[in-house]
Amino acid sequence: MADEVKINPSEVSHDAQLLADNVADGVEKAPKVDFDADYELAKEMSVSPIDNTEEGQKAAEAAVAPQYQMPEPEDMTVEPGVTGNPDDYMSMASEIGTGNESVGNVDDDLVKKALELGQPGQ
Repeated sequence: MADEVKINPSEVSHDAQLLADNVADGVEKAPKVDFDADYELAKEMSVSPIDNTEEGQKAAEAAVAPQYQMPEPEDMTVEPGVTGNPDDYMSMASEIGTGNESVGNVDDDLVKKALELGQPGQ
């Protein structure tokens, strides 16, 4: 399929500007481009001759082969013990906080006081 190239006179390059002026003046005809033929030619050029041989296939497989073995995932089962008891959450929070305390002045007493003040209906 041959398509006509639309020339933009405001093109930046000198060659494109000269061609656009010549086409506008009627000195030259606008170039025709066969995109389908160009595409087919590009597909042919993108494959190296060695790629069609057995040696090329081995080289391609070696290039894309995984370098590291991935371990199989392990199934982990977690059974949450939802009780609704605030004391359970306090013990869980103190276990998590061991060794990873954030900088600040929040301690267990302050958390207990916040829990007591946060109870609805009091």
